[in-house]
Amino acid sequence: MTAFLVLGFVGLALVLLSLVVGDHLEAAVGGALNGLEGDVFSTAVLGGFVSAFGFGGAAAEGAGLPTLASVAIGGVSGFIVGWFAWWLTKLVKDGPEDGTVSINDTVGQMGRVLTAIPGGDSYGVVRVAVGGHVLQCNASALLAIESGAEVTITGVRSPTAVTVAPVWKPSE
Repeated sequence: MTAFLVLGFVGLALVLLSLVVGDHLEAAVGGALNGLEGDVFSTAVLGGFVSAFGFGGAAAEGAGLPTLASVAIGGVSGFIVGWFAWWLTKLVKDGPEDGTVSINDTVGQMGRVLTAIPGGDSYGVVRVAVGGHVLQCNASALLAIESGAEVTITGVRSPTAVTVAPVWKPSE
């Protein structure tokens, strides 16, 4: 039982170390495993497997099962926890990324005029939401547009200014 408990605590230490040190530990430990499949042999997966194997085996042995059965139960529990750690790691790494939003991402989006746009080469201010980020931009238009009007961003004039056109609404 002592050997199983030691393995359990070694696995927990590996998981905690991977949480604290992160990718630096991956490079040190995983360097020998680089040729193998993706995140299957990450420190989180290995630590989860070893700790579940140790604690599962210790629990089975503590329940009075023979050593061979304890090893089998430890192996199954290690596999289950290792698979779950792999799945969570994959889920986090493959999840959506919030990239940096630029003014170029506003083209084609709908916005609302905050400060009236006089028309011509004069500027007003519009607010537009892009990917959950709210941007305020200087805006120009060919014709005057009142404050509060809904507009479509039609182009980019500079890193802080866009061109807009009023949203056409058919008469009812």
